Amino acid sequence: MTEKKPGLAARLGRRFEAGGAWHKFYPVYEMIDSFVYWSDKLTRRAPHIRDALDIKRVMSYVVLATFPCVLMAWFNTGYQVNLALIAGGADTLPGWRGVLMPGLPVDSDNVFACMWIGFWYFLPIYVVTVIVGGLWEVLFAVVRKHEVNEGFLVTSILYTLTLPPDIPLWLAALGITFGVVIGKEIFGGTGKNFLNPALTGRAFLYFAYPAFMSGDAVWVGVDGYSKATALGVAAQSGVPGVLDAGYGWWQAFIGLIPGSLGETSTLACLLGGVILIYTRIASWRTIAAVMLGMIATSSLFNWVGSETNPMFGMSWYWHWVLGGFAFGMVYMATEPVSGSATNAGRWIYGFLIGFMAVMIRVVNPAFPEGMMLAILFANIFAPLIDYMVVKANFRRRMKRYSHVE
Repeated sequence: MTEKKPGLAARLGRRFEAGGAWHKFYPVYEMIDSFVYWSDKLTRRAPHIRDALDIKRVMSYVVLATFPCVLMAWFNTGYQVNLALIAGGADTLPGWRGVLMPGLPVDSDNVFACMWIGFWYFLPIYVVTVIVGGLWEVLFAVVRKHEVNEGFLVTSILYTLTLPPDIPLWLAALGITFGVVIGKEIFGGTGKNFLNPALTGRAFLYFAYPAFMSGDAVWVGVDGYSKATALGVAAQSGVPGVLDAGYGWWQAFIGLIPGSLGETSTLACLLGGVILIYTRIASWRTIAAVMLGMIATSSLFNWVGSETNPMFGMSWYWHWVLGGFAFGMVYMATEPVSGSATNAGRWIYGFLIGFMAVMIRVVNPAFPEGMMLAILFANIFAPLIDYMVVKANFRRRMKRYSHVE
């Protein structure tokens, strides 16, 4: 049901419509208006489909599903900062963030202190992402004279969760610019991109500025304190090295390890996955296929073995909880625009992601985090996979009814 707008809002809206004084900026008005109210545009002529699930509600469900990862990002970032401060003998957090936490102790066991510190690492990155990426979205919408799509709300939060907690803000702005412009807008905008925009921006930063995105010193937001990620340790020393570094399996599953903001907690990702599957936003087939591909490939490497590459010995349940595998499987691989749309295609597409993620992690130790590249690789082949599935279905039906005259 359409929500009735107040008289002032209705009068203001007419100024942005065709013939109004501000009609050139209608996409900006429509973006704010649709965020506050439900759409008042109704389909009046057939053919049409009646469904309560519109784009606005779909995007709202996805944003809701990221809340477990967001909350865990706040806590774990603050937790890692507190551990670093304690290790360095500091009793206060330096810089402007320390000014915002008067009276809060440097204590990794204090949940509120960890959440508060982590929030102030997360917020600037997210605000910069929303502002810069939103400006590009609005600019393209105004030039092309179409509406601003709510899809950017999802892109912005997912992109932010893939970044290290102490990434320079100018890098965050550069990455989202590349992801929105090159990954989506030049192909026509939301619904026409064949690559995941959030991962496209993250991949650009990974290759263009590797010192900020893959070095040991970027994973804990305290100057002068360096700590490698668990997956980085595994690439050098295997699972024994991960255990020696103090990272247990349950720690990795819960997310109490250094890493990107929202990627450390497999548990939080699973909670978000339940929401996405329950609301039918994500396909369980894709998630299951990614897991199957990862389990099959890692088990094969375990069987083959290697005396020089410790990653050959990493079991599937360690691949599952280290790095961004769970986050990519739940939130990135299930993205409907850049992924496969057919049910059979989703099994092939997901299996390809799981296979490629382990292949990159194990065979190419220069890139210990293989999930991002695996998903982008599968994005490229998703249209071909769907095409082959449709052709196979067509041939099968033609053969079935070939005897019918």
